[in-house]
Amino acid sequence: MSQPYILVLYYSRTGGTQNLATQIARGVDKVRGVDVRVRTVPPVDSAAERTAPVIPEDGAVYCEKAELADCAGLALGSPTRFGNMAAPLKHFLDGTADLWMNRTLVGKPACVFTSSNSLHGGQESTLLSMMLPLLHHGMLIQGLPYAEPGLEATRTGGTPYGVSHFAAEGANLSVHEAELAIAAGQRLAELTLRLNT
Repeated sequence: MSQPYILVLYYSRTGGTQNLATQIARGVDKVRGVDVRVRTVPPVDSAAERTAPVIPEDGAVYCEKAELADCAGLALGSPTRFGNMAAPLKHFLDGTADLWMNRTLVGKPACVFTSSNSLHGGQESTLLSMMLPLLHHGMLIQGLPYAEPGLEATRTGGTPYGVSHFAAEGANLSVHEAELAIAAGQRLAELTLRLNT
């Protein structure tokens, strides 16, 4: 029998959100008894006659809905788009009504993460916007407590609602952002194991 896995699902255009996903996956890897799968979603194209390649040229592979259905826990990430999640991630979530109808995700833990180029660019509202469909699915939302020292020390990203990255200087994470992302992944994996035993 295979181990339960955490799905780290994100959309990223410039690398900041992708780097957070990588660090969250590192945190999950610190916990024995749970695996991690890092996946992304294809961009949304307004030209209906064009389709995205089946496999992206770089980064994580595209998520299949079955991977979301079968995960034991979820870390969901998006860049900030006017205080909201990016359209490609919303498009993917909009296609999960069958999972909602079957109550597939009820009781599974989840956390959210985001990246933005401006310090007051709507990171917290983006995190909240990603929580809404997860709450409708009946998932258990895990925040990032102030018990994590980096949350009070950071001068860049990090909120109690979830991990964030202030990307004004590029995609590279600050020391605190990386530490908080690893902590979030580890906390999610530990909670997942507690709920699955």
